[in-house]
Amino acid sequence: MTPPKDVHAEAPARGRLRLRSVGLSGIRKPLNVQRGGRTHALAVTFDVGVDLPSGRKGSDLSRNAEILAEIVDETVTRPVASLENACSAIAAELLRRHPYATEASVHASAEYFLRQGIREELRSFEDYTLLAEARAARRPDGAVALRRAVGAEAVGMTACPCAMETCREQLTREFPLLADPRLADLPMISHNQRNRTRLVFELDGDADVEAEEVIAAIEAAQSSPTYAILKRGDEGQVVLNAHRRPKFVEDVLRDLLASLPERFPGVPDAAEVRASTVSEESIHKYNVEASHRVTLGELRRPESS
Repeated sequence: MTPPKDVHAEAPARGRLRLRSVGLSGIRKPLNVQRGGRTHALAVTFDVGVDLPSGRKGSDLSRNAEILAEIVDETVTRPVASLENACSAIAAELLRRHPYATEASVHASAEYFLRQGIREELRSFEDYTLLAEARAARRPDGAVALRRAVGAEAVGMTACPCAMETCREQLTREFPLLADPRLADLPMISHNQRNRTRLVFELDGDADVEAEEVIAAIEAAQSSPTYAILKRGDEGQVVLNAHRRPKFVEDVLRDLLASLPERFPGVPDAAEVRASTVSEESIHKYNVEASHRVTLGELRRPESS
């Protein structure tokens, strides 16, 4: 029987350019991770792709789906050590199954739950997002170089320091008692934002980062964490906590980056850090964002403090 014509392997009709990435996106899969003595069942969304040579019309996309099914399905009985390790295995296999490709990339995001609460008796499972990436590159000698990334996103809140001081000035004129120096540290009204902050570490070799430590670093940099369960007094406490630590997105980003050398002493200097933060504004019809990319070595230098 004559095999079907391989249209993908034909030369493109025009525009013979090497494409950096062609693949599949939005593939949802269950993944079991064994970490810290516990097995975590994650619902993961994967994006995968490989580069495409200039002389090839199309990429063999079914191979990508097959690789995901094989590697991820195996975790049902043999959990992986981490989400980023699964991404690395997928990226390496993508290059093996696509011999014409020289680069492969895998991006993954997963819902993650931690038991948190403003008080012990109100602790419940709060939701976060785990982030993982892997990039595989085929060297001239045929060996494959891998680079991993791991991170998380957490949602909290910020209180605007500029509006706070403006309100303080206006209210002091209206209520002169507020000018008493003993009230200088009194939290003042301001407008609030829901803040979404991401922190991702790009790692080489055996370097490792715990996702829960990433989440803790993010929440410590925001004006306050937020919680699903809050009684009346707790709501007031969250508001007070946030207004005692008013922050711009710039403050959130700088405070987060400045905390990393102490929080992650075992991560090597060469590790690259990507951080971004978005405040979803309450009184404006736009959001405010800030982002930065830097190595841990640069953050450890005295001039960066």
